[in-house]
Amino acid sequence: MVTQVRPAQRSVRIGALVPRTRPGWVEAGAHLLAGLELAVEDINTAGGVLGRPLELVVRDTAADPQRAVAAVDEFARLGVAALAGEYHSVVARAAAARADALGLPFLCSSAVLDELVEQPTDRVARLAPPQSRGWQTYADFLLRAGRDRIAVATQPSVYWAAGTRILREYFASRGGSVLELDTRVLAPAALCDALVEQGATALLLLVGHPDPAVPLVEAVRGDARLAEMLLGAPAGQPEFPEWTKALGDAGAGIPFLRYLPERLSVRGDRVERHLRARLGTAPSFVAFEGYDTIAVLAAALRLRGADIAESWAQVAVEGTRGSIAFARLPGLNVWQWAGAPIQVVDRDPAEPERFRVLHTRPAE
Repeated sequence: MVTQVRPAQRSVRIGALVPRTRPGWVEAGAHLLAGLELAVEDINTAGGVLGRPLELVVRDTAADPQRAVAAVDEFARLGVAALAGEYHSVVARAAAARADALGLPFLCSSAVLDELVEQPTDRVARLAPPQSRGWQTYADFLLRAGRDRIAVATQPSVYWAAGTRILREYFASRGGSVLELDTRVLAPAALCDALVEQGATALLLLVGHPDPAVPLVEAVRGDARLAEMLLGAPAGQPEFPEWTKALGDAGAGIPFLRYLPERLSVRGDRVERHLRARLGTAPSFVAFEGYDTIAVLAAALRLRGADIAESWAQVAVEGTRGSIAFARLPGLNVWQWAGAPIQVVDRDPAEPERFRVLHTRPAE
């Protein structure tokens, strides 16, 4: 028999950081929030946490680190039990630093930047795989495809710079090379000329969407000299329908990273149906990250109550994408889900609404 929590009971508040307005990636934020909200509803329908309902308190970060810091300060004043969410890595890094300073537990849902905090802490944990692990997987895919002269179209950002460094080091150790092309200096046509002159075999879009990502794709696709050029977007821009709406068929066949397993868990299958109905489209991996975030925090609260930061090593949750447990990984200063799945996928050129799995990181 399902037990409903009584509204009169004092709720356990979770502060959620979500990009809901531009320049934040609004579509990703909508998927993240859908997952967070569905999980809260499911937990409350099943009786809440230790007999108390969960309450999600949402604040819009708009991809602004300072706005996120202000939200963390507000959450502290509101007495939230923990923080959840955020999609943008630079924003999550600012939020993590502030949460750590204030003693607030933070489970980061989607941001991947390796250096989420500067010093080791027990207050911060993360579900998404670290950027180094994901982007090395992407580099393996490129090398297996015979693409070892890589060009990256870049914009200024700690996140893009970290990705470029990961790729450059990985390719250099395997006889390849990475050429950086600054989109502030090179217009799309000039960037196409540079690709031809340098003999690049792949162009990775380490830039924002829609601008300049969309004009770059259109320029490369329209240049007959680059008919064999592989276009890639490791950060995942083609994951969302907005990409196909902007580019049509030109947006297909562009590999990106996605954090889903070959098959969802039984729980994941059920959640997928509910998320699809809520979103009106197939849920992205970001929506599943949101759901799993709340599932983990609920388990941590049941284990240690308010001492969530003491529970990461003990948490074991059957999430939507597999069994979730946290560990300390070399080079990372946060608790990390070491088993987070990693795929390289693209939209099928013959059917852009369908995703093709091109490469999967082996289980560790």
